[in-house]
Amino acid sequence: MLFERIESEGLAHYSYIIGDGNVAVVIDPRRDCDIYVDLASKNGVRIAHILETHRNEDYTIGSLELANLTDAEIWHADSELKYQYGKPVKDGQTWEIDRLKIQAMHSPGHTPGSMSYLLHDQDNHPWILFTGDALFAGDVGRVDLLGMDRAEELGKMLYNTIFNKFLPLGDDIIICPAHGAGSVCGSGIAERIWTTLGLERRYNPKLQFDNQDDFIKKAVKELERPPYFRKSEVFNVKGAPILGKLPVLKPFSPDEFEKEAKKSIVLDTRSDQDFGAAHIPRSLSIWLDGVPSFAGWFLSYDKPILLVSTYGDLDQATRYLIRLGYDQLTGYLSGGMHSWHAAGKESISIGMVTVQSLCKILDENKKAWILDVRSEEELEKVGEISGAKNIHITQLPNRLNEVVEDKEIYIFCGSANRAMVAASILQNNGWRDITVVLGGLQGWSSTSCPIK
Repeated sequence: MLFERIESEGLAHYSYIIGDGNVAVVIDPRRDCDIYVDLASKNGVRIAHILETHRNEDYTIGSLELANLTDAEIWHADSELKYQYGKPVKDGQTWEIDRLKIQAMHSPGHTPGSMSYLLHDQDNHPWILFTGDALFAGDVGRVDLLGMDRAEELGKMLYNTIFNKFLPLGDDIIICPAHGAGSVCGSGIAERIWTTLGLERRYNPKLQFDNQDDFIKKAVKELERPPYFRKSEVFNVKGAPILGKLPVLKPFSPDEFEKEAKKSIVLDTRSDQDFGAAHIPRSLSIWLDGVPSFAGWFLSYDKPILLVSTYGDLDQATRYLIRLGYDQLTGYLSGGMHSWHAAGKESISIGMVTVQSLCKILDENKKAWILDVRSEEELEKVGEISGAKNIHITQLPNRLNEVVEDKEIYIFCGSANRAMVAASILQNNGWRDITVVLGGLQGWSSTSCPIK
């Protein structure tokens, strides 16, 4: 038997391949889908079916891409939508995988047409439930994506799904959700890598209620909705363009790169300190591991994208971007910033100070202005800097009018990664007197701006 969970880093997206005999099924594949083909080949199975749990919002699904490589049949949920590919799943529909069986279970709530899939073992005993975005470890799926005017309606659906369909299956059923901790599809997903219905019944805070009304009060919550969700929603109904293989980006010389940059977005995926030391004017800083989480907030789909990356990071950066539907990847700076400087091209920098240095500056000069780009949850858990202006990093482009222009700005996030993203956004919008704070609150010792 073949069973593998494939995690897409950053997005915290989980997909699955299940095989037995010479047949396999893939659930919710990502777009760079060579990994499923390789696993199938190594295990001597043929991918016959691709099952989707719902119309995904947080990534571009790879169903068409995988079907193009394998001739597998695609089955999609949310059948009320006007899909331009695949076939609609019916509640109770089954697929035979040699000795195993998978059964579709209508599980509305996150979306009206969400489907979960119950895997039965070779003795036909219920074994594993693939819950999509209905139920996670420590959380339940968000119900606000169709608008808050329908959130309560979807909350009632989700309650019925979890309490009247899932939990009666029994505590020993293994749960395989579509996301892990860090996903934007749930506000409190736990770091339980594997879980069961029994564990969730006991420890999931959203399931500790005796009635539907209390569940809805806890579950109905409006969360941030990244702009790229709109693109994913379109791609995941129409079908994303077929790539055929992972794009191979064109290497540009400094002269070529400079010319292309005039009509493109320059994304620099190097570390915060490398970017701060020297970078190409009007480039956006998002460190490599932050690309899945933040590219969808700040990158446009309307312009080509050029990359400035550390050697060896291009493949991963490319994978991250195509998973979000960014197909206009034009090329990268050959030789990196070394070649840029060797060609005599202009670069600019952003000031950096340690936490300890900032505390000293604050105590000597109380007029220093701090921009804290951490989330409200972080402020509540870790502490708030007295007197700092808090604007969450994802909200910054729409709240630039709240940032002072006549004082030196110190940008804080708790490490420096997000602070450097914020600094590059401000710099590209005309701010010059900006400094990124390196490090977190562990070294904070200012008496004039204490931690609250």
